[in-house]
Formats: sequence, C-alpha cells, structure tokens
Amino acid sequence: MSAPTAPRDGSPGPNRLKNFKNAGKDIDEMRRRRQETSIELRKARKDENLLKRRNVQEIEDDNLDVSGDIAQPQQPNLTVEEIIYKIQSLDPNVQLIATQATRKMLSRERNPPIDTIITAGIVEPLVAFLGRSDHPSLQFEAAWALTNIASGDSKQTRAVVSSGAIKPFINLLSSQHHNVAEQAVWALGNIAGDGPQLRDQVINDGVLQPLLSLVTPTAEFPFLRNITWTISNLCRNKNPYPPFDVMKDCLPTLKQFINHPDEEVQADACWAISYLTDGTNDKINTVVESGVVPRLVTLLNSNNISVVTPALRAIGNIVTGSDEQTEVVVRSGALTVFPTLLQHPKNNVMKEAAWAISNVAAGNTEQIQALIDNNVLLPIVKILSNGDARSQKEAAWVVTNLTSGGTPEQIVHFVTLGVIPPFTHLMGSTQDPKLIGVVMDGLSNILKCAEKLGETDHVASMIEEANGLEYLEQVQSHSNQEVYNKAIEIIDRFFSEEGAEGAEEGPSTQEGFKFHDNNMPDGGFSF
Repeated sequence: MSAPTAPRDGSPGPNRLKNFKNAGKDIDEMRRRRQETSIELRKARKDENLLKRRNVQEIEDDNLDVSGDIAQPQQPNLTVEEIIYKIQSLDPNVQLIATQATRKMLSRERNPPIDTIITAGIVEPLVAFLGRSDHPSLQFEAAWALTNIASGDSKQTRAVVSSGAIKPFINLLSSQHHNVAEQAVWALGNIAGDGPQLRDQVINDGVLQPLLSLVTPTAEFPFLRNITWTISNLCRNKNPYPPFDVMKDCLPTLKQFINHPDEEVQADACWAISYLTDGTNDKINTVVESGVVPRLVTLLNSNNISVVTPALRAIGNIVTGSDEQTEVVVRSGALTVFPTLLQHPKNNVMKEAAWAISNVAAGNTEQIQALIDNNVLLPIVKILSNGDARSQKEAAWVVTNLTSGGTPEQIVHFVTLGVIPPFTHLMGSTQDPKLIGVVMDGLSNILKCAEKLGETDHVASMIEEANGLEYLEQVQSHSNQEVYNKAIEIIDRFFSEEGAEGAEEGPSTQEGFKFHDNNMPDGGFSF
C-alpha cells in the first residue's frame, strides 16, 4: 500500500494534520462541555424564570365555583387557630372556608406564614382534600394553598411531599375542571424544581404522560406556560440527570412549543431542550434527530433575550457533540448569527456564544472554514481585545482549538486578523493556570505552524512585540508545574539562540508544503 499523499487542494492530509495538534490531545478532549459556564446563565435566568413560583393572584370568590357548587360568600379573615378548628369539620363547606383562608394567607406578597401553616399541621388535611372529587372547589383551594407551600425552601417543599401530595397532584392532571388541573401542574412544577431527588420522584410516579396530554390545540397561553415551565423543571438538574429514556418522550411536545407564538412558552421549551442536550453524544443525537435544531437557530435571532439565552445554550450544548452533530448546526445557518451574538451587549450572551464557537473550532477543517467564511473570527479577536474576562477566556479556547486542528492556511488567516497581540496579553492579565496554559498551547500551535512554513522569526517577533517573551519568562515562576514546563518548552524551542538556529533552516518542503506553494496566496503567507 502506498503512503498517503497530501490532497491536491493543498490542505494537509490526515497524518499531516496531527503535526498541528496539541500533543496528547484529541477532538474529544478539545470539546468542552458545560462546566463553569453554567453558573452565570443560571443566575441570569433566575429573575425571569424562577425554579419555584408562588401563586399570589387574587381572584373573586365567585370565580372559585369550578364545580357548579353554590359560591361561598366572602368570609372574614381567619386566624390560624380558627383555621385549625374549621379544617377539622366534617362539613365540606366549612372545610372550604378554612382552606380558602389558608390560601389567602399563603398568597400574601410578602412573608407568607408557610412555616406556621406547616407547624400547625394544616398540610395533611389539605393533601387529603386533593382527593375530594365530589367537591372540586375544595380541591382547587387546597391545591393552590399547597402550591404556595411548595414554592418555599426545600424543607417546606418536602413537607408537602412527605404528606403524600405527589400522586394526588398527578391524578388531578386528569381533572375535568381546568382550574384544578392547572393548579396541579403548577404544584408539580414547584416540587420538581426543588432538585434531582424530588424531580425523579415526580417522574417515577408517572407525571409525564398525563402532563403531555394536557397540551391541546385549544389550550390557553397561560396554561401552556405553566406546562412548559413544569416540563423544563422535570428536565433540569444533574447529579444525577433525569431519566433520559423517560424525558425524551417530551421532545415532540417541546418541538411544538419552540414554534409556539408565545415567547414565554418558547423560552421555557428552549431551556428544557438545553437541559436534555447537556450530556453525552447519544442524548444529543436523540435531540438532534427530533428536528429541533433549525427552529433553535431561528430563535437565536429573536429580539427577546429570554428566548435567545436558552436557545443559544441548547445550540452550544449540541456543538459539544460529534462532528456530525455539529454539522447539523452549521448547515442550519447558525454561524451567520454568531457575529452578532459575539458582539451582544449582554456579557453572558457574548461569553456563551464564544463558548459555542470554541467547540465548533474543535471540529473538522470544513467546520473551521465555515467559521472563516461566516466572518466569525474577527469578533473573537475583538473579544480578546475588549471583552469581559469570562468572554476572553472562552475566546482563548477558540484560538487554541482552531490552531490545534486547523490547516496552515486557516491558522495564517487567524493570525492576519490580528489575533496574536490580544491573545498573548491574556498571559499577563491572569494568574489562572488553566487560562495561561490555554494561551501557551495556542501560541505553541501558531509557532509550530510558522516553523513548518519557514516563518518562525516573523511570528516570534510578533509575540515578542506583544510582550509575549516577557510574559513567558514571568510565568516560569508560576506555582503550577505544568505552566512552568510549557513556558520553558516554548522559550527553548522558539526564542533561544539554539532554537532560533534550528528554525532558520528554511521553509518546509514536506509533502509539497513550501512557503511559496502554488496553492498559497501570491507572495506566500505574510504574517
């Protein structure tokens, strides 16, 4: 079998490409899944989409007649002692009065007496009232009161669960009374939002199918908002992740929701998809095969930041997957939107966009070329120059990943955009050993490429003019041994007299890659 030759288009062959990759690193290691970037977006979300919600809406007593019963007249406010007495009555109308008074207490805007109600032993009878199908008004009031208790802290939510409320709430999803079913959706969303343990308890008790059955063409927008929000809480959290084999059944509904005209429905559906894509490639593949990617890409252009943020998160998670999964995003036209996202006034969006691009840059050379063709790299250079620290860190990964797997032409193009000075300056602006290592890896990749093209002196001078040699000498005193070793290696190879002499041997002629190769720009690559 003959030895492989370089492709006729001048791009490096598969073996040749390895010369430009970081030693010991492969594509899987370069892909960067959700880690430190998750915290900031969670903070950004909390003001708009709380994981637990309290129902403080005040309604007229006449509107509580969900069952056709005679509406109860307006009752004076009761004390907790009076509620305890009346809630133990055998008369359902007296029980309703007590339950309604409890709901009103818990619906206060400020300082609802949740602990007082729990301590008074009122939760257990409220849970019992959830089963009173003969008295839907009592069910509704009890469900509302319990929803607001479950909206509290974890201990308060667990007080509802320990009283056996989950299964009765799931049963109420099938209630013929719309208000009762909707309040059950809300309560279950609060319980699932408490964390992985209660989320899984809700899922294992069989919530998903009766919840999805509530999605009908005639469902009103507020009802769908509650359903979507509850689904997002069922998909949310890891350590452990929710059972994917169960939750994947909601993908057809989520696909409908991201196409829904209501932006709140769109946003929570995007969050749910982002949670489902935050995992292994097989999970990402299931989501991609559901056909949601083109619409997610469209939503990147939304004027509503509450929609853009989770859509971007979902797209970012997908491109942490395989090259094939990344290609679905690229072919859907996502890269045309990223120059705008990378210059977004919201730093979190800018950072998240840079993180997504760092994963595309870890893809194959065609995907790297798509970044170039869609003018994505110049905004990356601008982030390195002027972005906030978190965005700069993500942009640094773009440089290192692209220079690890890109062709010489692609690396040269990045350099001609002026990436070296701001990229190099990151070494002098941080003590983070991981970021310093990322920058040194990227500079090493660029210098190795220059060495192949006989341009070591030019590139080394550019790095030195950006104070790169000074920074490299400074980090030799860094406490991190790996940082020290990398700095020594770069200085010895590219900046010492002995290394410089080795680099002056002239342009590489391996496999037809000459500095003035016919496939290169006229006059060769000028750094």
